[in-house]
Amino acid sequence: MDGFRLVVPVTVRFRDCDALGHVNNAVYFTYLEEARFRWFREVFGETGFQKHSIILAEAKCSFRAAATHGEILDVGIRVEKIGRASFGHRYRIEAVKDRRLIAEAESVGVGFDYATQASRELGPDFRQAIEVHQGTLPA
Repeated sequence: MDGFRLVVPVTVRFRDCDALGHVNNAVYFTYLEEARFRWFREVFGETGFQKHSIILAEAKCSFRAAATHGEILDVGIRVEKIGRASFGHRYRIEAVKDRRLIAEAESVGVGFDYATQASRELGPDFRQAIEVHQGTLPA
């Protein structure tokens, strides 16, 4: 999948589908979460969650085509932008069989200090790890 360093395959389960036989819209956010979790571990390693506490501040998804039970989907994920305390992911979901576009999505993660219950700076090591993974990001 062009432009995405990390692509996570997901198989559509029977339970993911609604009464009409296609993936329920809410389930796509679970697919995005699976990709984010895999991305976080790949970029920051096994202990990355302890070092970089992040909360999800926003997520949106545009549905382009239906996916059905048994299909294998590729979920591409990359960081699109990074700021002082937040960063944005972009996603693309395609059907493996015919490469049709299923959905496009975005999310915003925010560095978070659970002790103070406030946002916190991500820090230069956060940006550096992402750039090692996928290349230089815009300032």
